[in-house]
Amino acid sequence: MPGAPIGAVLCGGASRRMGADKATLPVDGVPMARRIADVLIAAGCSPVVSVGGRAAALRRLGLDHVDDEFPGEGPLGGVLTALSVGTPAVVVACDMPRLGLATVTSLIAGLEQHDAAMARSDRPEPLCAIWSQRSVALLRARFLAGERAMHRAIVDLDIAWIAVPEADLRNINTPGDLGNL
Repeated sequence: MPGAPIGAVLCGGASRRMGADKATLPVDGVPMARRIADVLIAAGCSPVVSVGGRAAALRRLGLDHVDDEFPGEGPLGGVLTALSVGTPAVVVACDMPRLGLATVTSLIAGLEQHDAAMARSDRPEPLCAIWSQRSVALLRARFLAGERAMHRAIVDLDIAWIAVPEADLRNINTPGDLGNL
């Protein structure tokens, strides 16, 4: 793959169940968005940006920020915004604080000639994936046709499924989830 992939941390969710902004919520003393960004940087992604969420708070974490082109339209809109920065792009939701470097490097290595390489443990996780330029047109067409569900938007893509540890994909949605890390 020529050049380094970009990295994008999706930070645009409303965090209703958490009751606080998940992107800036610390886990082991480090805000979740910063944790994800650090893993992407360690994997060689450049640049690494945050997408959506509270721009000023994310910039205070030292993250470059891109406003979500489709605020309130779900994670597919965030993925499309990330892909507008460049491709290939490793795009990860901010709420997976145990994401490991090996998972990200496996995704990058697995992309090859596929449209995407996506993490999978007991289930697929489209919010932990690397996307090629070929994926952009199909995802955008699905979005413009009204699709918002990631699992339906990706059905016709050529995806390399990368087996990763379940712990790497464990997301944090409620205060109780923090105690179960």
